Amino acid sequence: MKNVLMVAEKPSLAASLAAILSNGRSTAKRGNNGCSTHEWTGHFRNEGAVHFRMTSVCGHVMSLDFTSKYQSWDKVDPVELFDCPTEKKECTPKQQMRSFLAHEARGCDYLVLWLDCDKEGENICYEVMDAVQHVIHNVYSRNVTYRAHFSAITDKDIKGAMESLGHPNENEAKSVDARQELDLRIGCAFTRFQTKFFQGRYGDLDSSLISYGPCQTPTLGFCVKRHDDIQTFKPETFWYLQLSAGQPEVTLEWARGRVFKKDIAIMLLNRVKEHKEATVESVSSKESFKSKPQALNTVELMRICSSGLGIGPFQAMQVAERLYTQGYISYPRTETNQYPENFDLHAVLRVLQPSSEFGDEARSIASDFQTPRKGKDAGDHPPITPMKLASRNDFDRDTWRVYDFICRHFMGTVSRDLKYRTTTAKLRAGLESFSCTANVLLDAGFTKVMTWQAFGKDEPAPPFVQGSQVAINDVRLAESQTGPPDYLTEAELITLMEQHGIGTDASIPVHINNICQRNYVRIESGRKLIPTTLGIVLVHGYQKIDPELVLPTMRSEVERMLTLIAKGSADFNDVRRHATKIFKLKFMFFVQNIASMDMLFESSFSPLAESGKAHSRCGKCRRYMKYIQTKPARLYCSHCDENYTLPNGNVKVYREFKCPLDDFGLLAFSTGVKGRSYPFCPYCYNHPPFRDMPKFGGCNTCTHPTCPHSLNTLGISSCVECETGVLVLDSTLSPSWKLGCNRCDVIINCFKGATKIAVEESKCSDCGAQLVNVVYKSDKSKFKDGSEEKTGCIFCSAEFSHLVEKHRAVASRQVRTNAPRGGPNAAAGPGGPGAAAGGGGAGRGGRHGGRPPKDKMAQLAAYFV
Repeated sequence: MKNVLMVAEKPSLAASLAAILSNGRSTAKRGNNGCSTHEWTGHFRNEGAVHFRMTSVCGHVMSLDFTSKYQSWDKVDPVELFDCPTEKKECTPKQQMRSFLAHEARGCDYLVLWLDCDKEGENICYEVMDAVQHVIHNVYSRNVTYRAHFSAITDKDIKGAMESLGHPNENEAKSVDARQELDLRIGCAFTRFQTKFFQGRYGDLDSSLISYGPCQTPTLGFCVKRHDDIQTFKPETFWYLQLSAGQPEVTLEWARGRVFKKDIAIMLLNRVKEHKEATVESVSSKESFKSKPQALNTVELMRICSSGLGIGPFQAMQVAERLYTQGYISYPRTETNQYPENFDLHAVLRVLQPSSEFGDEARSIASDFQTPRKGKDAGDHPPITPMKLASRNDFDRDTWRVYDFICRHFMGTVSRDLKYRTTTAKLRAGLESFSCTANVLLDAGFTKVMTWQAFGKDEPAPPFVQGSQVAINDVRLAESQTGPPDYLTEAELITLMEQHGIGTDASIPVHINNICQRNYVRIESGRKLIPTTLGIVLVHGYQKIDPELVLPTMRSEVERMLTLIAKGSADFNDVRRHATKIFKLKFMFFVQNIASMDMLFESSFSPLAESGKAHSRCGKCRRYMKYIQTKPARLYCSHCDENYTLPNGNVKVYREFKCPLDDFGLLAFSTGVKGRSYPFCPYCYNHPPFRDMPKFGGCNTCTHPTCPHSLNTLGISSCVECETGVLVLDSTLSPSWKLGCNRCDVIINCFKGATKIAVEESKCSDCGAQLVNVVYKSDKSKFKDGSEEKTGCIFCSAEFSHLVEKHRAVASRQVRTNAPRGGPNAAAGPGGPGAAAGGGGAGRGGRHGGRPPKDKMAQLAAYFV
């Protein structure tokens, strides 16, 4: 019997697909990386009975990054990043996804790929194929590897996709590779240069990264342009006539609207005042219509969620993704807003009819079904449509609101148009014309189900008869001023991005979220985007040096070239080289003219020398350095003109201790009483003195042989929860003592109130951990026999068991189960792509002998509950 490996994009999706394809007869086994494997026997194409094996990845398997030589921000000139070599790396090395896929592929004859049906999904297809190429023979053959195309997680769609398998699209996969590489090179080059240049000069930027992105920056540009329009707006005074006539009295609108010269307005007013009556020239009625909506695509979903539901586009797409993977809606990333001709709209209505929320409306619409409006068929996926009925109790509040909107929007697309009657009366007083209009609802149409678009109250018809004369009750001159435009809302920004080709339906919410995270804009009531000083200065700086860096035209052209790659009309290497060359020249020009942008920063932000407050001494000049708490937190020595990055959290001077290597004063970092804490030297934190000490590591990772605060002195035992960590005694908050892992977030609180704890040279004979000596004051001893001092093993000694909390991991600890689908974050700074990798737990120079034996590991694991 032959074997078929099938791979989905997420574990939850693999489980749903396996349940459908096996008719609920699959068996599951869980892997070490959070991805389960489902197995069953069934029929496959012309092979007859085969053994199916369904598993998944967690988004992208691989990400693009620079080779290790170009990772350092300090040693690499950013201009080199445009030409330096890159390499594919596993997105989440701990998951060992490539090894997992290769293991599951053993003995398999065929590969069926069930990745999401978009360009990113095609790219992941080739990542999976690359991972199993040495296991599945001839995996790139069209007779071995197949691609399933589907738009919803329903029996009909999934089984239909299985019956009509296609093949992966290499051109679309290459277009994603090109976008990833361009975003990495361009984003990292500009970001590294800007961040180092401006953070080395100013102390109150309040942003960890001064990032540039080919899509992110034009997105910010739209927000700043609107801000500039508001700031430069000059109000103009205008005048208009207000006339009221008839019984009951009706106020009419002036046909001229308004005039901007007062003397002309006064002249026209006086001419009207010459007449006591107005002539009714016409009274006309006509039926008007408000069209029902087109089918729902991604951009419209994000717009409505932002403007109508108050849910940002990034969160809205996360909710939509969950609804899709749970089978409640069709695929949520689509540009199409027209239903295919063979789409069974009646079947969707039948799904919704049992609902207690909108079932009555669904049944009513089913009995008066209307043909949907035509729209745009982008050739990708059908519009977003409900697939399965849910109730309010199935979801949290926001998820229900998004699902409810999708259902009601679908019903609105197959409802009647809204119909109303408009009655207009036109009157003339001398040479001036006036009018009034009244609207009366005739048929609520689609607004019966889309209630938020309901027609307003009926208005009484104008009390005028054509050809009659009516008394003018009053006429006056009113004065007003033109007003500035309002700040952009998220919905308006999404529209602008779509119109100018900035980003895709999948990446638009990411770009908007990025400019918020970078502190370039802030969101205020009404989901309005208000640029910060930093965002405004950046955009104005780009405009002074090279306006194309912030205009949407450059990115639109790049997107056009990427689309040509996806269609097979342009060569991948030609496009990549052409775009890289253009942006490299622009980068070099930008660097040469950075002084123009710096003048704007200088007038908006404070120099480092004037920022922060005195904190701890510099080891080089022994003068006090200033502690700058705004992002990124750092110490600045004005005498040496040096910056030292600090960890994000509470940082205070650690008594009067100094580092024995560089004479810098030690600092104590903590995330609070219940969180992580450790001492560190600000110089060693930024410039590790030992090869096995990671950058941005504290004293608990330093292997200095004699320092009383180092890992060698205070290490107790290897961590039982992570592979490389060491549990190190933390005395920064004494008399509250704890052991903390120097790699993960494991914490063990112990010996509260003890006056002194020392780590001994000798080890526990049972588990291999270092012994500790614990001292209490005579009147505060917590030992059961009342003694002041004892030595033993923190894990094994019975005298210590009641003084050690079993285990607690801080709230920030999490298991990563989903790699990001997009390319690498081009704006990554220290600690992201381009940062030095951290070393493993070296232990205490061999003192604690590594991990305890396996039988003792199980005993120690009892602490980790």
